Amino acid sequence: MRIAIGSDHRGFPAKEKIISQLKARGHEVIDEGTAAVQSVDYPDYAAAVSQKVVGDEADRGILICGTGIGMSIAANKFPQIRAAACFDEVAAEMCRRHNNVNVLCLSGDMLGEKRIERIVEIWLNTEFEEGRHARRLEKITDIEKQLNVQPSDTL
Repeated sequence: MRIAIGSDHRGFPAKEKIISQLKARGHEVIDEGTAAVQSVDYPDYAAAVSQKVVGDEADRGILICGTGIGMSIAANKFPQIRAAACFDEVAAEMCRRHNNVNVLCLSGDMLGEKRIERIVEIWLNTEFEEGRHARRLEKITDIEKQLNVQPSDTL
């Protein structure tokens, strides 16, 4: 799987560990930065990763900031992106199973290394259930269309 990953300065240490985890499991990683712990603005990295996913250059994305919440808000501005901040394994499983989340947002400050590793693993391995959930996601797509939001408007 091709996975785009990005973080701000607070998520940088976790991003580096996740990249190692992903590569060890045979995934192709597209690192969109940041490259250090110097202060940066998280929306820049949310945009870079979201553009890779929307543009089909990546199958999924992972974003890490202090809480994961800011990244989630920024990523969800992009049509076709379904981003969720996950703080535990249950949320990681359910966001994939029921919402087909394509961008995982994590906290670099509030989650330990082992929990992040488990969340990422569960999120990568959980399949979308389709069925009634697909119908609901179609309604979200319809909302995007009603708002006249097109991928080319944001890229």
